[in-house]
Amino acid sequence: MTTNDSTPSTAPNARTLLKDLQDTFPVFGEFQPLAIGIDKQLFAQRPDVSRKMLRTALGIHTNSLRYLKAMEKATARFNLDGTQADAVTDEHRSHAATTLKERFKKNAEARKAQRQAEEAQRKAEEAERQRADKLNQLAAKFSRKN
Repeated sequence: MTTNDSTPSTAPNARTLLKDLQDTFPVFGEFQPLAIGIDKQLFAQRPDVSRKMLRTALGIHTNSLRYLKAMEKATARFNLDGTQADAVTDEHRSHAATTLKERFKKNAEARKAQRQAEEAQRKAEEAERQRADKLNQLAAKFSRKN
């Protein structure tokens, strides 16, 4: 048995569950801010789903770019049936904005590092090409064929 076969994997199951939740409940599909305690509503409707898998699916959803962008501007949270629950606090909007800002900064830094690595590689390849050209010129100059 390979490691992949024996390793329990919650991510694919949680992602499948999340896709099902997005298809079933418009609040998930439209990335609306979820009511505090929505996990209890989900457990009531989906008693067959493990808490761990549901919490993993909720974590994936609430950390997604679309959800954080919605939270950043939202004023209200919603229940599974789409009814308005409670207000989104300034603290939660601020947290979403901060998380997005940090994520964008991290991505920008990663892209910058990638560009720098590519430029360093290009320069190293150019230096190696120039070195090889000089060696070939010297070899031609001092070869016994002349």
